[in-house]
Amino acid sequence: MTPQPPPPPPIAPHQMTLLRVVTAMAWADGHLAQEEIDIMLDRFSHLFANSDEQRQKLAEELRDYMMQNIPLEELIPKLKSPQERELVLQLGYETIASSARTPDEPNINEDEAEAYQKLIGLLGVPSDVVERIEREVNESSSGDRQLVDQMVERLKSFIQG
Repeated sequence: MTPQPPPPPPIAPHQMTLLRVVTAMAWADGHLAQEEIDIMLDRFSHLFANSDEQRQKLAEELRDYMMQNIPLEELIPKLKSPQERELVLQLGYETIASSARTPDEPNINEDEAEAYQKLIGLLGVPSDVVERIEREVNESSSGDRQLVDQMVERLKSFIQG
């Protein structure tokens, strides 16, 4: 008997595509780290739910979908706008930069770096946009909570409108 996929969470198809692309980036090294899971669940549940109760329920539902590793080549063509492509690049970079598999390894390992370059190529995002996004993510990871909050607000406004 073939295992059945979990029921879809209560988010729009384009939102699910965003989640799946970011999840594919997290799977790039063959391992989905808890830090990567936490970042994705936090970002997406805050974007797609309004109350703490809804966020918790949605995070549980999204966790099941994160265990599915879908190739980027299947997902990227579903992204329609340049804004979606930038958003995916930002979230993908933030996800792979969030953790290392071992203390001796850089946060972005060789497999993740390769997948990230593939993502950039598939997205067709201009190099100046790539540089800006990487700079913003790197600055926010060094403690600038205001920038993280601004990024979340940008994501939220994109999703809602």
